[in-house]
Amino acid sequence: MQHLDVNDTAAPDAVREILSAFVRRTGLEPAAAVPRRYLWTDAFAVGTLLELHRTAGDREPLEWAVRLVDQVHETLGRHRPDDSRSGWISGLDDDQGRLHPTSGGLRIGKRLPERGPQEPFDERLEWERDGQYFHYLTKWMHALARLARAVEEERYLRWAIELARAAHAGFSYSPPGATGKRLVWKASIDLTRPLVPSMGAHDPLDGLLTFRALRDDALRLGWSAADVGLDRAIGELRSMCAGRGWATADPLGVGGLLGDAYRLALLSRTDDRDAALLPALVDGAAAGLAALASGGSLCGPAEARLAFRELGLAIGLHAVPRLAGLVERESPQAAHLRELRRPLEVLLPFVPLAANLEAFWSDPEHQRVESWQGHLDINDVTLATSRMPGGLLGT
Repeated sequence: MQHLDVNDTAAPDAVREILSAFVRRTGLEPAAAVPRRYLWTDAFAVGTLLELHRTAGDREPLEWAVRLVDQVHETLGRHRPDDSRSGWISGLDDDQGRLHPTSGGLRIGKRLPERGPQEPFDERLEWERDGQYFHYLTKWMHALARLARAVEEERYLRWAIELARAAHAGFSYSPPGATGKRLVWKASIDLTRPLVPSMGAHDPLDGLLTFRALRDDALRLGWSAADVGLDRAIGELRSMCAGRGWATADPLGVGGLLGDAYRLALLSRTDDRDAALLPALVDGAAAGLAALASGGSLCGPAEARLAFRELGLAIGLHAVPRLAGLVERESPQAAHLRELRRPLEVLLPFVPLAANLEAFWSDPEHQRVESWQGHLDINDVTLATSRMPGGLLGT
């Protein structure tokens, strides 16, 4: 099986330029009185700053990553300035809140306040309203775990695990008359009520893989399973994933599937309990790529496209050569990985699309359009992550 080299020697300088502008524009450097923090974007930024530090040996990105984590917690771990409530959303006092900044979850960072209990649902407005998203929280857990390893400080892993516990407790519920549990897609800032009750297509998968990785990290540090306290949640998320289909034609969703397939393959080296999901993830991603290729949505003018969704696909495509390399190394001893050799042959021809998307969205002309400028922070950070995806994807 042949696969492409994932190295991009020009990336560090380009990524540093992008992220330097991002940390200044959003109020991290210099620190603003009211910084502009958004959990999804910041999670990607932390991972990419760590990868930039690891690759280039530059200490400043590591310092930015540490300060970004602190600023996210101080901003999104607290109630909004325009909220009648104040302090940590966990309800802890100021000192305890700083010791456990994630124990009540973290706000999304949306522009508008969350919808009140008596306000009618408006789908268009809901996209702009604050609250909590499960899949944003899992991204932040992953970023905290990466930082814990980078600086060898266990508190970041503890915060990630406390966030996992809070997220599962706040988002999972038992539907009336049904067996098993489900997740709401969006919850209130204080995690007391659902704002969008339907379940995100990939949220249980994100939770399962992220919680498993956190548990593995903690066990390696000598924690007991009881100390971690995630076994029940992992079992419930595993049940939610059973028998599900994963196909999607959304570029960001396809990229997520590819990244998740690689993460699961890494986890399966020591515990293959969920390895049966691997062929379905790869097949779902292949179906999505075929649909995108035939639909032509990735070939239109810049103003009709959303860069961060396409760059999310590019990030996932960078996982394919990594997955192929893992299969080559491990498959002689692992039957579940041997089964991926043929499906990966379908995915590998799509890998050059990542470079095409990065080149398209690096073009200054394409960055002048409203679809880029209107989502500047998330577009910039996902472009940087796609150029240096190791911080998000792992080794």
